[in-house]
Amino acid sequence: MNTPTAGGAAPPQQQYDTAAIMGGLYGDGIIALRGAFERAWVERLREDIEALFEEAKRRPRGALPRGPERWYVEVHPERLRGFVDIVSHPWFVAVCRAVLGPDYKVIEVGFDMPGPGAQDQPWHRDFPMPDATRLGRRLNSLAFNLTAVDTTPEMGPFEVAPGTQWDEFGLDAEATGRRELGMFPPREWFPRYEARRQVRMAQMGDISARSALTIHRGTANRSDRSRPVLVVGVDAPDARNGERHDIQLTPAYAASLPEEVRRHLGGRVVEKLEYIEQAHAIEGLLKSDY
Repeated sequence: MNTPTAGGAAPPQQQYDTAAIMGGLYGDGIIALRGAFERAWVERLREDIEALFEEAKRRPRGALPRGPERWYVEVHPERLRGFVDIVSHPWFVAVCRAVLGPDYKVIEVGFDMPGPGAQDQPWHRDFPMPDATRLGRRLNSLAFNLTAVDTTPEMGPFEVAPGTQWDEFGLDAEATGRRELGMFPPREWFPRYEARRQVRMAQMGDISARSALTIHRGTANRSDRSRPVLVVGVDAPDARNGERHDIQLTPAYAASLPEEVRRHLGGRVVEKLEYIEQAHAIEGLLKSDY
């Protein structure tokens, strides 16, 4: 892993400019660090993801569909050999502290698996806009992505519409219990997102951070390879996304973690890792005519 030196007495995360981090996430809604990890490290990540995907497919609700030939799998942190490297990377720490404050929590670890034949998704965000953003104009969660392959145009790259984390729609989503109202913008807005869209050609070793509210989509995979992407979700203390996820740690693994990592890791300690039954289905991603 490429871990930059601290450069004197300053903490490593101080190498990264807080204003630039906040400007990027409050402006475009997405930022990235190229070449954060060595390719050999990413190869091991891909091995773990592929093994976990095969395991998940053999269990009921082990992998949730996110559209044709597109899947999501939530995993236990200790099943990934590089997990500690990710959450202790100085850039990861600097971004979390800048946007979410010193008491942020990692609340989700999983991966997307768009395989050959995956189709264009509708433009969407990952959950409805919380009051912290709608009323307080504050981002209280982040999603980090790490690609496990070099993305090519044929592999269905990620697309994002910068600045759209502030778009307001479906404001009664939580009150009515229909979360997807707040996740999928009206179709008549789609031309705006097409006009703004950026294609992200992430390469092995890159890491990105985005507001999960920024409108985005996966595109059609016309290659003969899957495009696995690791997802790490992080909340500020007032966010509630952790309620929809189930991070588990065995006592031995929890004890082995650096104190600073353990302090920022949500979830619960269990004597034996329990099977994760994927629960957060998103019906709108399954409808080709949404």
